[in-house]
Amino acid sequence: MKAWEECIESPVKDRSEKPRKDGITMILDKGLGIRATKDLVETAAAYIDVVKFSFGTSAFYSKKVCQEKTRILKDADIYVMPGGTFLEVAIWKGKYDAYLKRAGELGFDMIEVSDGTVEIDFKTRKAAIRKAVDAGFFVLSEVGKKDPAEEVPLSVIQKLISTDLECGSFKVIVEAREAGKGVGIFDKEGKVKEDEVTKILSGVKDPDALLWEAPIKSQQQFLIMKLGTNVSLGNIPPGDILALEALRQGLRGDTLKKAYRG
Repeated sequence: MKAWEECIESPVKDRSEKPRKDGITMILDKGLGIRATKDLVETAAAYIDVVKFSFGTSAFYSKKVCQEKTRILKDADIYVMPGGTFLEVAIWKGKYDAYLKRAGELGFDMIEVSDGTVEIDFKTRKAAIRKAVDAGFFVLSEVGKKDPAEEVPLSVIQKLISTDLECGSFKVIVEAREAGKGVGIFDKEGKVKEDEVTKILSGVKDPDALLWEAPIKSQQQFLIMKLGTNVSLGNIPPGDILALEALRQGLRGDTLKKAYRG
């Protein structure tokens, strides 16, 4: 029984529940230990859908620790994946098959396919998604570059989104990096460039197919207010999970105001 059950209900009634197809929350794990992972699951498992072991951080775990972390998360019905940067290194070095094999052995059940830093041609990208799906993994692909100087044309972004979904991606991530500043739909201060959001959405058949990286509260709030409580959000710091869920469910000021005033 939840702490306030049968006393206070969330003002927002249409929040999706696990297992979710929409309203996904993906958190960024930069190196939580076993005990911290257990604490996270104990307090917030119902509101976490995906945990990404960010960048190449899982390369520094022992095999035992990595397997224990993935087990804890999967037992809580949470998908777990290594970061896309790690995959880019694997493809660059010609080790993609070995990468998928080892990912399975370590307990990962989701793979992120990206080309945020390493150039991956269109054909290789499609093959990487399909191969991961065929190997039994769920796939989150990502569009956009980590370097603002390498901004991808909108037409290419929209084509990649469409093709990734056709190849089997569960969702397509819109790149914003860990900081959420100066990349993609965010300016150097982390403010949302509304016209960029509109442009991306204009060429996407299903807006729910997108997962927006939004590590900052103001970004999360904007996307929830614009796209609804069940917008999919990523790169959420572990300590912000319940605060984000409160925002989704109308239990923080701005979203409460919207629910209260209808």
